[in-house]
Amino acid sequence: MKLFLATGNQHKIEEMKKILADTDIEILSKNDIETMPEVIEDQDTFIGNSLKKAREIAEYIGMATIADDSGLVVQALNGQPGVYSARFAGENATDQENNQKLLELLKDIPLAEREAYFICAMAFVSTEGKEYTVTGKCHGHITFKAQGEEGFGYDPLFIPKGYKKSFAQLGSEVKNKISHRAKALDKMKDYLIK
Repeated sequence: MKLFLATGNQHKIEEMKKILADTDIEILSKNDIETMPEVIEDQDTFIGNSLKKAREIAEYIGMATIADDSGLVVQALNGQPGVYSARFAGENATDQENNQKLLELLKDIPLAEREAYFICAMAFVSTEGKEYTVTGKCHGHITFKAQGEEGFGYDPLFIPKGYKKSFAQLGSEVKNKISHRAKALDKMKDYLIK
């Protein structure tokens, strides 16, 4: 089965390819085509954004497509950054700027109240217009300062439940087993392979 991953994020492409490596699903991405239209993520839910992306790209590419929308949800911040995770500190914000803003907003919040979870909403759209969505979550908490060099986004600030190291310290082998994206992809894999 050939599947197109509708993401411009090279980190996500590599992560998803690693997670699906043990299947007979052939993954194509922006690296395999000349142009990919930019889809405006203007929905107010992760599922809404992932479905919009998958529909538009599947129609453009003409092949079965998977798209995801993921982000960080922090309880003490009423669910922020949420669907705005990638642009939390502004439209073209860097990971570092987003992380700084998050730490600033949480500076007076004690560790016990820094609970958070990563969520990944993933949508599949076939060439016939068949649609399927799944979500995966990884619970944990936000640290007081960035820790580790690996990963991307909020990984240096997020300690998954049951661990003492951040996603950026745990490395891709561990992360790809316990992350929100891994959990969503596992569910999607079950659907695609059945």
